[in-house]
Amino acid sequence: MKLTNPLTLLVIGSAVGVLGWLAAVLTTRYGLNTPVLPLNGLITMGVIVVLTLVLGIRVRRWRNGNKKKMLNPILAAWTLVLAQACAYTGSVLLGWHVGIFVDQLRLWNLRSDQTLAWQALIMAGGGLMMIVVGLTVERFCRIPPEDGEGESAPGRQEQRKPKSEGEYAYRGD
Repeated sequence: MKLTNPLTLLVIGSAVGVLGWLAAVLTTRYGLNTPVLPLNGLITMGVIVVLTLVLGIRVRRWRNGNKKKMLNPILAAWTLVLAQACAYTGSVLLGWHVGIFVDQLRLWNLRSDQTLAWQALIMAGGGLMMIVVGLTVERFCRIPPEDGEGESAPGRQEQRKPKSEGEYAYRGD
C-alpha cells in the first residue's frame, strides 16, 4: 500500500469545504438549520482516534524490536486501513466544518449567539486531530526496507559485503 498523500487530503478537504460553505449559504437563505455535526460527535471521533492510536502504537512497538509475541499480520493491515480511513474522514470533516465556519464569519456581527460558529470550529479541530493521528499511525505501520531493498534503514551506514561471485541461490546446470 502507498502512503496517503497529504496533498490529496488537502484537495479533498478543500472540495468538501466549498460544498460545506455552499450548503451553509443555501440553508441560511431558505431558513433551514445549518448542517453541522453536534458536539457529541466528538465522543465518536475521540473513540476512533484513541483506538487508531492504541493499535498503531502496538504495531510500532513490534516493528521497533519488541517481538516477543508475533504480531498478527491481519491486525497490522487493519490498523493501516483504519489509519488511512481516519485521515480521509478527518479531511472530509475538517473541510465541511471550515466551510460552514467561513459562512458563519460573515454573520458574526449580525447574531448575538455564535454557538454554531464555535461548534463548527470545534468539529473542524476534531477533524484535524483525526488527520494527524491517521497520518502518524500510518507511518507507524511502515516496515523499514530490508538489506538490499532500495535505501538502508535509518541509522545504518555500513555497506553489506557482497557474496563471492558465482554463488547463486539455484544451480543452473
